Amino acid sequence: MTELSLNDQEQQRRHKLTELRELGINPYPVNFPKTHQSAEILTTFSDEHPELLADVYVAGRIVSFRKMGKASFCHIQDQEGKIQLYLRKDDLPDWYDHLRLLDIGDIVGARGYVFRTKMGEISIHVREFTLLTKSITLIPLTKEETDDQGNVHRYSAFADKEQRYRKRYLDLIANPEIKETFVVRSKIISTMRRYFDERGWLEVETPVLQPLYGGATARPFVTHHNALDVDLYLRIADELYLKRLIVGGFEGVYEISKNFRNEGMDKTHNPEFTSMEIYVAYKDYLWMMDLTEDLVRSIAATVGATTIQTADGSTTIDFSKPFVRASMFSLLEQYTGKPLRGLTREQLVQAARELKVEHDPQWSAMKLLDEIFSEKVEPHLIQPTFVTDHPVEMSPLAKAHRSEEGLVERFELYVNGKELANSFSELNDPIDQRARLEEQARIRAAGDDEAMVVDEDFLHAIDAGMPPTAGLGIGIDRLVMLLTGNDSIRDVIFFPQMKPERSNAEA
Repeated sequence: MTELSLNDQEQQRRHKLTELRELGINPYPVNFPKTHQSAEILTTFSDEHPELLADVYVAGRIVSFRKMGKASFCHIQDQEGKIQLYLRKDDLPDWYDHLRLLDIGDIVGARGYVFRTKMGEISIHVREFTLLTKSITLIPLTKEETDDQGNVHRYSAFADKEQRYRKRYLDLIANPEIKETFVVRSKIISTMRRYFDERGWLEVETPVLQPLYGGATARPFVTHHNALDVDLYLRIADELYLKRLIVGGFEGVYEISKNFRNEGMDKTHNPEFTSMEIYVAYKDYLWMMDLTEDLVRSIAATVGATTIQTADGSTTIDFSKPFVRASMFSLLEQYTGKPLRGLTREQLVQAARELKVEHDPQWSAMKLLDEIFSEKVEPHLIQPTFVTDHPVEMSPLAKAHRSEEGLVERFELYVNGKELANSFSELNDPIDQRARLEEQARIRAAGDDEAMVVDEDFLHAIDAGMPPTAGLGIGIDRLVMLLTGNDSIRDVIFFPQMKPERSNAEA
């Protein structure tokens, strides 16, 4: 459709809007006494007892309209689905002749009784009709065709993925089935919150604007506070503030929050993302591993995803079975055939060459090891797998392993080749913690701008004494992707970050 014809249609809608007002019809009234959703009517209507739905008020957006002589049909779409309205001129003498002023996309309300048409479709025989909102732009809608076998085929007029992300409001109208993804997202978060609340842990809030950023290795977003005349950072993680609360005497705290990382974007990364972090005193990573398995299994059961198929349909992921538990170095040896523990940076460079892993020869030993793991191991971790016991250099906030020198008590949960969760026995030795962060500062000074900074206030908190603590972080967006079968993070975020469109003048 050309821009000119689109503008013509928008202009016609504006003319109709003017005519409605001239007729004394308010195109934007303040309310409507809606009593029923479409799905409720379609599931509860009974041919034996039609009187149970003899007086209903429904409202929704017009998605189809067949204007005929003395009787017309239209479908309206509400939050839960679509339902047909049957309109007769004899029933609506004040409105029927003005139906010509309505368009696809207008929002209307109707009062009437529910019946089944001769074609067998449950519908509403309208006795009262009201325009609630006049739409003055073209609404892209999906066309449906039913074949001889009764199969419904949908053809979307709004199929461009990029435009669907940019104009999510139109996407939700044109492709209402995507609402289910966001309903499941809400259930996942509410289930997680209920799980923690039932165990007596406290939901808290920590600062989004921080004088120092920490708790992860990432580049931050920077902003400026005019009144204080200081630069502040959008948080990259909740960890350091939540640990301060453990120091202060709370024994279980969690936060479901927005975090921000000024990094690249791909199918699993958005600069603004949702995560959950929880810290429980007097526990360790082994206890947290059991809890994480139970939590994920509970969430999957709640949303009906105890078993799911991988995107290519080749594998069934089963959350009901015990999760695999394996150390990082045992997995590296299993999938590379090489024992990589204890190698120097130069030896890891050689190993990367032999394994044909793309790398920068100047990378640190830990970055090389991480890249080898990402390329050679992660794609094999399809079933839920806890990857345990990482090198100490990779985890500056984790407690040294109780029996394995050079390692820390840490696990990451992988499913379908992607990391979903990260957990430590939290480092609470103040001398060790300072040394680790100062080492991060040296790495940062050498050119790694993702390395952590030294947070003296956090170190002072650890000096005061933090009890043994287990911490866990879960990426909400990735968990939703997994349990809804979406392979892009943009499909599970209402309004993902997008590169600005250029104007015609800029183009």
